[in-house]
Amino acid sequence: MKRWLWLGLGLSGLVASGCGSEPEPIIDVLPQACPGTAEAALPDPAVSALRTNTAVSSLSADTAAADGVIITYKPKVTASALAASSDIVKAVEREGGTVRRRIPNLNIVSARLSPEAIAALKLRPDVLSVTPNRRVQAMGLPTLPPVVSWQGAYSTQGSVGEYTEGLKLVQAPLVWDANNDGVIDPGAPTGEGVKVCVIDSGWDSKHPELKAAFLKGKDFVDDDDDPTDQSVSQGVVTVGGGHGTHVSATILAQLGSGSGGRVAPGEDPNGVVGVAPGASLLVARVLDTDGGGRTDDVIAAVDWCNSEGARVASLSLGAPDPSTDEQTVFEKVWNNGNGMLSVAASGNDGKHGIAYPAAYLPAVMAVGAVDLQGKIADFSQYGQELSVVGPGVEVLSATVLGAASLSQLTAASVSVTSRPLTYTAQGTYTGRLVNCGLGADRASCGEAATCDGFVAYVDRGDLFFEEKARNVIQAGARAIIIGDNVEDEGPGFTLGSANAHWVPTVSVSMASGAALKGLVGQDVTVSVTGLDYQRESGTSMATPHVSGVAALVFSARPDLSAAHVRAVLEKTALDDKATPGVDEHYGHGLVQAAKAVELARTLPQGGGPLPLP
Repeated sequence: MKRWLWLGLGLSGLVASGCGSEPEPIIDVLPQACPGTAEAALPDPAVSALRTNTAVSSLSADTAAADGVIITYKPKVTASALAASSDIVKAVEREGGTVRRRIPNLNIVSARLSPEAIAALKLRPDVLSVTPNRRVQAMGLPTLPPVVSWQGAYSTQGSVGEYTEGLKLVQAPLVWDANNDGVIDPGAPTGEGVKVCVIDSGWDSKHPELKAAFLKGKDFVDDDDDPTDQSVSQGVVTVGGGHGTHVSATILAQLGSGSGGRVAPGEDPNGVVGVAPGASLLVARVLDTDGGGRTDDVIAAVDWCNSEGARVASLSLGAPDPSTDEQTVFEKVWNNGNGMLSVAASGNDGKHGIAYPAAYLPAVMAVGAVDLQGKIADFSQYGQELSVVGPGVEVLSATVLGAASLSQLTAASVSVTSRPLTYTAQGTYTGRLVNCGLGADRASCGEAATCDGFVAYVDRGDLFFEEKARNVIQAGARAIIIGDNVEDEGPGFTLGSANAHWVPTVSVSMASGAALKGLVGQDVTVSVTGLDYQRESGTSMATPHVSGVAALVFSARPDLSAAHVRAVLEKTALDDKATPGVDEHYGHGLVQAAKAVELARTLPQGGGPLPLP
């Protein structure tokens, strides 16, 4: 039944028009929302745009102001680092500001201040700089963990089915399973003895792929020692998208975890194995559940990773503009090539110019993305700072348990290929198929829409998918099918962010959508179930492949410096055929683990002089 509200003179006005007077127009308004759906809030479109595996190109002044500034000050010869920090904190508080973070050993304080207070601070002789605490963003399309280590012995036996396409593309199995029998070769470098620090959105402590590798973590978003990928507000737990878990597992997922985890049809029941399955995991959470973070948290995390003895830091995040304070900490931990090797994503805007921190040459290795055929990905940012590339398209890895989805769509007793939208609700619903057009408002589904429930078919268009979903849900939809408007399968769609009001939502090809329109009025079944592994794309996914290869080289030659390992990775990278030689799109080429380890083993003690011959 169609639920319309009418305004105007109604029938009496229409009758009056026969007497020569102009009738008042009948103004129709949208149907009333079905009970229990009116409060469904539309996620901020600005946030949704950031969740589509693209780098952030700009941020509003309001956002920048809300995140405050970073104050760098001069150390005092006559005072300790803590005392000098306290002096700046007092100055901030005198100006009416609020201190957010103190990093005494780097002479940094972050705070929120008024413009007038910022101007006053800049006049202090002990203040070197006051810069925006800029936002950073993930570069990718639970039980609380213990504070102390629970690392156990890593597994040495599994299945070759765990060797992903990306893993084989970078030659990782050739390093530790040369005979390809699913068993790690005795004495082979696996990353054992090497700490890799993943600076990202945290992790899922329950995922069996990572538990044996975990050493220690710190949450710089919530300021505690629990880096779980989730947030808690007023008793409500919001789980993140699994970005950090996906990245971590690409580096060091365990061979033969025997998790019994939920995998998609055709995938190995043991899941996946990482590039360096023997490495140890440090987790630094700097991204919130929306995939965003702040510069001061990144600075503090890099410093923490270095202090914990990490040899490799992996950062699948970035911002379009540089930060002097951020660059300083990367250069400090690089220590002229004798410290920690930082590996970062080049960015996903597909444009010339590398994102930051990846572009801080030479302190950070910038990583671009290629597909599984070795061709540069359209989204991969490029430039002269690019070091190497790694697999970054449709990379299979672990995610937060149950966070990935498998969809099944049945219409007229026929199975229709579909893809679940990111953040879709899970569940199964069977109901009448109703054509809701573009889903532009609650009236789009017409009189066939009832609060008793139906399956909404929605065409792809200019609106955000979450807006379409909200409209048809308020019209009574219990499941949603979105038809693509291009022949080639798209990159996957998203509902923007988690929302308790979402219903099972899937997408289909343009051809399937046309066929489904012919079944309007018939019953269809939409089913979405949870998985523990998923495919993701972005330079976020390429970066951990390179971080893992670096860990293998460090494992084979612990005496090498960060500068030597970087040089080895670049010298042994597979050059592309399209543009031979070092270039802005591929850098030195695709990282090759076996060749890198082979070259590293030939170097003299300590690596010898650089550049390598």
